[in-house]
Amino acid sequence: MTRWLALTTVAVLMAPACTPVPDTVPPDLLGRLESTHDLSHVRAAVLTGEGFHDAEAMIPMAFLRQRGAEVTILGPEPGEVTAYNSDHTLTIELAAADADPAAFDVLILPGGHAPDAIRQDEGVVAFARDFFHLDRPVAAICHGAQVLITAGVIEGRTMTCVAAIEEEVVEARGIYVDRPVVVDGNLITSRLPGDIPDFAIAIAMALVEHRAPVTSPVME
Repeated sequence: MTRWLALTTVAVLMAPACTPVPDTVPPDLLGRLESTHDLSHVRAAVLTGEGFHDAEAMIPMAFLRQRGAEVTILGPEPGEVTAYNSDHTLTIELAAADADPAAFDVLILPGGHAPDAIRQDEGVVAFARDFFHLDRPVAAICHGAQVLITAGVIEGRTMTCVAAIEEEVVEARGIYVDRPVVVDGNLITSRLPGDIPDFAIAIAMALVEHRAPVTSPVME
């Protein structure tokens, strides 16, 4: 693990206690956010593939698991995949086509080279689209938004992403803004690895607001 990844992981795992929370957070929500050390009711899906960005995938996963959440890695097909920017690997546990969107509380879409590749898979796109329409939190960072663009769900949504795909967002009729994190309804977006602490805080806030656990099976 690189020094940057290690230090950022520590910082995010300590959030929200050691990370500034936006002033716009209502006081009642702030109190609940401070207790997000317990996310044992949460089932999270991480949708990625070969060429993922190590920090953008692994740090949010560690953030959730450290708080008790159950994390399932989905992709085009089960198997081991490697980050494009390091030798870190992840194991895709279940093909997106075989997963039930209603079985999860939150969907996380890391960046890297993976999003552009996995959005060629119909099962991946269908899962992302169907989950988005459940109105549960969907969090995409960097190139992760490419999956949502292909799924056709960002029209009219205010969001951010890596600058390289800004034009794609605009062409899909999304509203691009350059901010560390943007929340529009159930959609959470961030730009780059440096935004991960803000990204993690936004995910935690969304999960505090969306407390009802799911009971559906992971596989149909």
